[in-house]
Amino acid sequence: MSDGGDGFGEVLSGLWEVEEQSVATLDAAHRPLQAGWWWDSKGATAIVESAKIIGLALLPPKKFHPFELDTFGLGAALPAAAGKGARHCLMGIGGSATNDGGFGLARSLGWTFLDEQNQPIEKWTQLASLRRICSPARQTPFPALVVAVDVQNPLLGATGASRVYGPQKGLRPEEIEHAEKCLGRLAEVVAHDLQLDAVAQPGTGAAGGLGFGLRCFLNARLESGFDLFARYAHLSDRIRTAQLVITGEGAIDRSTRMGKGVGEIARMCRAANVPCLGLAGTLGDFDAPDQTLLFTRVFGISPELTSPEVAMRDARVWLPRLAEDVARNLDEHSQS
Repeated sequence: MSDGGDGFGEVLSGLWEVEEQSVATLDAAHRPLQAGWWWDSKGATAIVESAKIIGLALLPPKKFHPFELDTFGLGAALPAAAGKGARHCLMGIGGSATNDGGFGLARSLGWTFLDEQNQPIEKWTQLASLRRICSPARQTPFPALVVAVDVQNPLLGATGASRVYGPQKGLRPEEIEHAEKCLGRLAEVVAHDLQLDAVAQPGTGAAGGLGFGLRCFLNARLESGFDLFARYAHLSDRIRTAQLVITGEGAIDRSTRMGKGVGEIARMCRAANVPCLGLAGTLGDFDAPDQTLLFTRVFGISPELTSPEVAMRDARVWLPRLAEDVARNLDEHSQS
């Protein structure tokens, strides 16, 4: 399954007859990268998974800070799709390492961001001084873009990109206010210069605000990545015929109930009266009542078996141990 994040392209390509393509680009830290995307020649549709270009999983742990990373490399995928003759593009944007509001992507496509001295801004952390945005002199006719977002968060505020997902990507508490200020100023100037106020739209906070950038700079339509996947996979029919559903992700926490695939699968199971178990690397700030409203039960490698640091160092060892523990627990429960 996929909600727009890691694996989005692989999952959709498994449901369609598509050809894998490759594009030379840069990752979030501007290191050279050959990234895959998929081409459906029958429907003239491109499938792009942003996690394959600017994904957090592509970077060495704790080597880069979010202030050093941006979405610039993602800009190579759309001209590649347009060059192939794509009329439509599906882009999944979860799992990003970035928090730049789509600033890097826009720059790569020719947009210019000027500060109070009329000088070009080249880093998203300088957006607090943004004064004016200039569109490209010649805009490439990109395909119609549908963006699969993995969460429904807005760009700013208590449930926005920086405050909810920034810490997962490495933002420290004292840095969140500056990130929020930069994205807030970007939204203000977009509203003034482009006459587009999308800051509160659900999904604009996805992928560090990339949803906002795609909506504003490429006129993309944001759609729940999970809903899109569920539709193509006929997921509701599959769940109705199941006796038990087991799902999981790295962390089951408060973001799980904000539109992420694992939480949405649990909701579908609840509606169909099918038991659903949630397996997590880490059980985070997720209140017990909220857990039981979604899942039949939840289990975590951390804190139940070991620390998050140990679990992440060797997940291949700890995940089977968690599965054994879950099976044993359920077996004992069924016999009691």
